[in-house]
Amino acid sequence: MTLTNKKLYDTIIVGGSYAGLASAMTLGRSLRNVLIIDSGAPCNKQTPHSHNFLTRDGLPPGEIAAIAREEVSKYPTIEFYDGFAVQGSKISEGFLVNTSDGKSFKGKTLIFATGLSDTMHDIKGFAECWGVSVIHCPYCHGYEFRNKKTAILAEGDRLIYFTSLIKNLTDDVTLIISNKNAGNEDSFATLQKNGVKIIEKKIVEIQHHNGYVDQIIFSDGTSERFEAVYAPVPFRQQCNIPEKLGCEITEKGLISIDALQKTSVDGVYAAGDNSNTLRAVSLSVSSGTVAGVGVNAELSLEVFNK
Repeated sequence: MTLTNKKLYDTIIVGGSYAGLASAMTLGRSLRNVLIIDSGAPCNKQTPHSHNFLTRDGLPPGEIAAIAREEVSKYPTIEFYDGFAVQGSKISEGFLVNTSDGKSFKGKTLIFATGLSDTMHDIKGFAECWGVSVIHCPYCHGYEFRNKKTAILAEGDRLIYFTSLIKNLTDDVTLIISNKNAGNEDSFATLQKNGVKIIEKKIVEIQHHNGYVDQIIFSDGTSERFEAVYAPVPFRQQCNIPEKLGCEITEKGLISIDALQKTSVDGVYAAGDNSNTLRAVSLSVSSGTVAGVGVNAELSLEVFNK
């Protein structure tokens, strides 16, 4: 693949949402030459409002990102490329990044702010409600659904912890499971002791109006009305380039990082949801800033230590 731009950037940031833009601002203010490659497809594009972020509480996610991009664009050493990164490789100067439209760029360091891709449950209406009234985080969305009739679709070791957070926001909580597992008997007893109802039925459809839940339809033909549904879902890395470069992936499927967001591969950093168990705009911004600090420190020390 022919090198499109012979310029060697101090950093190439793959992903231009909150974490990537925060990294770029930190580096732009440190006079670093930065290229941001972004495909324009954030995971929260369907979410109507973003919360729990000081100065931007309640704004649509896209509006927050637009404000951030405008601010970052004011720094003359920062460039943007609208594209989708598909490949990365180690070269003598640092790294080469190729995009799906045949372009390629090189940088001394890389920051991946590529987020995660959620795997929707195979339930009619689930995907249409995701991020609107079918939600995953009580800190991001819980206040807006306080005191509402709420369903939980969850299981596993963190069931009690997760349900306790939601029960703090509303007394009307129902856990819906398709099969009771004998190993969860203690959990079910704890839930019922705390006033959580349990329905053991298979869901076939979530009926909704413009993404807002109306009722849940079960396989036996019965239904029940709810106003909100919490449903942690499986995820995968939105971008597989870090793993292909050799970055260590944790048991939970996140990119392993140190205190400065550096991965197990020298010169490669990760920020945002791809390396954080707590998915929130505020935390993505924070981790992006830290990654920018880490990269700038690495580049500065490299010069001093020559």
